[in-house]
Amino acid sequence: MFLADSDIQAIWLTVKLASLVTLILLVAGTPIAWWLARTRSRLKGPIGAVVALPLVLPPSVLGFYLLLAMGPNGPVGMLTRELGISALPFTFQGLVIASVFYSLPFMVQPLQNAFEAIGDRPLEVAATLRSSPLDTFFTVAVPLARSGFLSASVLTFAHTVGEFGVVLMIGGNIPGVSRVASVQIYDHVEALEYVQAHRLSAVMLIFSFLVLLALYSRRATAKKG
Repeated sequence: MFLADSDIQAIWLTVKLASLVTLILLVAGTPIAWWLARTRSRLKGPIGAVVALPLVLPPSVLGFYLLLAMGPNGPVGMLTRELGISALPFTFQGLVIASVFYSLPFMVQPLQNAFEAIGDRPLEVAATLRSSPLDTFFTVAVPLARSGFLSASVLTFAHTVGEFGVVLMIGGNIPGVSRVASVQIYDHVEALEYVQAHRLSAVMLIFSFLVLLALYSRRATAKKG
């Protein structure tokens, strides 16, 4: 067999994690991107910087602080304990939360750029036709920013697939729970199982290339159109 059962399990867990994180960030990241694109508030700079932090912050640093926050003595950990929810570190749920923070800029920034590219004119025209702000957003802004939604979704999914430092800090290395493909490759290398590492790495390499190829092909088609 080309891939071991443990490798297939790790790939499935990675796809599941990336899909869930992408859906969550589509819901949570869209209003943030819209606000950043439209606001003139002085808070735009600080909030934009916070959103972009995972781009420059070492994953281990982000993972460390999330681990403290979700731990038994952290604010999130104490809240979950009061609510009768089990501790989040070293669980799939904790992995999802950490991945949402880590992939946030890959959803927000492409959407923000797409919303800013729309300009004021289409929104002003919709307002003169007595369209409510909510109607204007869904019937004007969203269709005009569809390429931004596609780019943001693809980048978020691909970035989540490639995570290592954050998932290792928060999720550990538990088979079927938090052992994603990047951690599985690390395990193979650590055990000197280079053949298995090559096979799984090749699958991830091909996947990454196809994702980027689809993204850039879509951009090229959109420019021609």
